[in-house]
Amino acid sequence: MRKLFEMQMEAMHMQMIQMGALCEQAITQTNTALLEGDRELAKATIELDQEIDAKEREIENLCLKLLLQQQPVAGDLRKISAALKMITDMERIGDQAADIAEISLLMDKAKEGSIRDRLIREMARETARMVTESIDAYVRKDGALAKKVIDDDDVVDGLFDQIRSELIENIRSGYSDGSNTVNVLMIAKYFERIGDHATNIAEWVEFAMTGKKPEMIAKPEADEAGSKKDK
Repeated sequence: MRKLFEMQMEAMHMQMIQMGALCEQAITQTNTALLEGDRELAKATIELDQEIDAKEREIENLCLKLLLQQQPVAGDLRKISAALKMITDMERIGDQAADIAEISLLMDKAKEGSIRDRLIREMARETARMVTESIDAYVRKDGALAKKVIDDDDVVDGLFDQIRSELIENIRSGYSDGSNTVNVLMIAKYFERIGDHATNIAEWVEFAMTGKKPEMIAKPEADEAGSKKDK
């Protein structure tokens, strides 16, 4: 029985890695689609979200099977519980990458360009790195890397504040297209939320390793108005 349990745990681990790789692919594709105006890549990212959703269901079913059939305790129970939390955050990353891709299809590339070229590009890069490092922390069981991801969330939050301030100033000065301004702000907010979900993953990695409960758990879905989950 123990050997079977270990095989199932390893299967869960591999599925988690695969889902993490899909999330990394989604955020990389949506960043390229947004910054380079690649419409085909944006559409591919929207389709990729369905694959991420399917992977979440597959892992969830495996975790529930482990809980019901094997009745794990202590460290093993902690790992399975953390996995269930992490896949929820990874699924949300996929959703929000797709949301950004959808908005990019609607944007006028000639407007709000200075913000996109500068702050949005930096925010896209930082959130992509956070997602990659949070998954790497899980794969490598690297507590130090998980802590770095948690700390880096402040950088993404700061970039969001800068973008919001510049958009407000553009409105005040009359240099703003209403529709495009809203789109840029929504994109920035989605990136900020992706950073939050990467932080949550890192915190659950710490929990799986140490048993220390994360100080921040996933924020309420109400904070994600307009996301695909709520449509």
